[in-house]
Amino acid sequence: MKIIIAAGTGFLGKNLEKYFVEKGNQVYVLTRNPKRKNEIHWDAKTLGEWKNVLENSDVLINIAGKSVDCRYTENNKKEIYSSRIESTKVLQQAIDQCIDKPKVWLNASSATIYNHSETHLNTEENGIIGDDFSMNICKSWEKEFFKSETEDVRKVALRTSIVLGNNGGAFPKLKMITKFGLGGKQGRGNQNVSWIHIDDFCKAVEFIINSENISGEINITAPNPLSNEDFMRKLRKQMKIPFGLNAPIWQLEIASIFLNTETELLLKSRNVYPEKLMKSGFKFSYPEVDFAFKDLIKI
Repeated sequence: MKIIIAAGTGFLGKNLEKYFVEKGNQVYVLTRNPKRKNEIHWDAKTLGEWKNVLENSDVLINIAGKSVDCRYTENNKKEIYSSRIESTKVLQQAIDQCIDKPKVWLNASSATIYNHSETHLNTEENGIIGDDFSMNICKSWEKEFFKSETEDVRKVALRTSIVLGNNGGAFPKLKMITKFGLGGKQGRGNQNVSWIHIDDFCKAVEFIINSENISGEINITAPNPLSNEDFMRKLRKQMKIPFGLNAPIWQLEIASIFLNTETELLLKSRNVYPEKLMKSGFKFSYPEVDFAFKDLIKI
């Protein structure tokens, strides 16, 4: 297949590229700073020569968007919003001009679209979507994506949870604080953690590409969310760290200022279930977090 990854130089993009190249596919990456032969310059908001690479492609995967791991200042909020909306909009314009359009377009979204939920398990069908900055970003993002129906282009929004891998994302930071004895529960510890192993993330993307009956919104998360307290306890156990100091909310609020982030990333309860994937017959390599930790932590 000919696969285009928009904004593919980060944690998820690099892993997807490696996964698909190893399977014999041709992968091109749209990036602001091209450094390799298969990388093509784009600014993620205006049409340019880059649009030609979409011709005769099989798959477009768009994971553009400023990281939410920052303080929610007015400037950062604007950038989080515009980076998602503009990239989605300009890719739609590029596809509209294609003669031979991509067969499937996967656009990033987030499991953060669902309400803080400690008891209600959110599926694509019965998920409760709320109203705050993060949820509204996701809603606007998906609205822009699904606004135009493009004939013969199947569209899928990837509502992805926290992706666990060693070469980027949140997991290296979680391992570091655990190593230093700070890996206790965060806040009350009863907020749910929805997560997925990076290998299962790549496998799920491939499964969706090959499943012509899957379209619309889809939860990309392992089938067994667990509480923050249990998550951190299992992480300590796998890392053979005997104790972890708990971090009360007030402490996290202070720390988040120095770490230039927001406590929502740790304290929001994401209780999400991948019903569409499960019903379509997808098999997770790491359905339980113990298996994921065992694979990712080699002591």
